[in-house]
Amino acid sequence: MLRRLLFATLLLSGATWAAEPRELTWSELIPPDAPPVAYSQAPVHDLSQLADALAAESAPAARQQSPAAPVVKTLDGQQVKLPGYIVPLDVSEEGRVIDFLLVPYFGACIHVPPPPSNQIVHVTSELGVQLDALYQPFWIEGPLKVEASSSELAESGYQMAAEKIYPYEMTE
Repeated sequence: MLRRLLFATLLLSGATWAAEPRELTWSELIPPDAPPVAYSQAPVHDLSQLADALAAESAPAARQQSPAAPVVKTLDGQQVKLPGYIVPLDVSEEGRVIDFLLVPYFGACIHVPPPPSNQIVHVTSELGVQLDALYQPFWIEGPLKVEASSSELAESGYQMAAEKIYPYEMTE
């Protein structure tokens, strides 16, 4: 009886452990042997530069740097967690962004050259994110698909059906 209880406990704890998503960094979406990409504009990480990034919205749309960048095929189907900024593609009647591009830095795809396709994840979400919350970074969790996607803003090398979306908070 004790053995069965111990075995059941191990199974349950293993199932819980297996459900934890793998936390990815953006660099892990680039194959190690991929050629380096030189960004034509520095990413906006310092939000004191936010006004400059927003001012760029009135400029003409920029061309994507590497629309067919190589991807990491072994990530296909993995349950992942990735931080980034949301670039809306579709908004629900309730004012929630339900279809978007997840990008590594603020201002990507908004009249600055979009990052390479292996640095963009096309995300769909049933719940979505309030439109007025898009100036902050978010964690997105769900199964990652290594599959190209095309939108009016950019090509993406990955797709995800978001299971969880929540604000990004830095930890020390």
